[in-house]
Amino acid sequence: MTQKIFWEDPYQVECTAKVTSIEGKKVKLDKTIFFAFCGGQESDSGTIDGINVVTATKLGDKENIIDIEYELEKEPHFAVGDEVKVVIDKEKRLSLMKLHSAAHISYYFTIEKFGKMRILGSNIAPQKARVDYESEKNLGEGLEEVEKKLNDFLAEGHDILRTADEKLPDLKWWQCEGWKMPCGGTHVRNTREIGRVRLRRITKGQSKERIEIHLE
Repeated sequence: MTQKIFWEDPYQVECTAKVTSIEGKKVKLDKTIFFAFCGGQESDSGTIDGINVVTATKLGDKENIIDIEYELEKEPHFAVGDEVKVVIDKEKRLSLMKLHSAAHISYYFTIEKFGKMRILGSNIAPQKARVDYESEKNLGEGLEEVEKKLNDFLAEGHDILRTADEKLPDLKWWQCEGWKMPCGGTHVRNTREIGRVRLRRITKGQSKERIEIHLE
């Protein structure tokens, strides 16, 4: 099982790891800071011993990440058992952390305003985050109020906690004040780190509303 340092310290952008498996261009490590796509959050960008990682794939069940497999740009020059250096894009990671935390918090202010809605999908990218809702309402009507409450809350500096599930240690919970949800992504430690955000409503067809979150 891969040790996920990105949960222990999401701000760490370099580490040394031991290679546990190589199949062509695909490798596995005993530990990693390099996040693989999970829960709608985009994978990190970076290198393993100087070789660009093309794709990072989680191996497991839903949010329970057992191992992570990395496909490299070319076949590695290292062997199983070697120590390698893992480096990720610091700015991309920080943007993903901010937007993922902001997306969770925006959800609670959105349902406070418009009522409980089913989430159809979500995505966290370094440029923006989005949450798609099943709704007959126009979420643009009242979104300015949601945005103000959200930014006021972020500026207050609330702690964001990450805890493990008692039965499944690789299943993580995100928590802020009284809000809690399962989430395998990376997050900032305090809402003040996010700064201000802008919300944008996009209609995606009948009964489908999209809210985008952008960092200012």
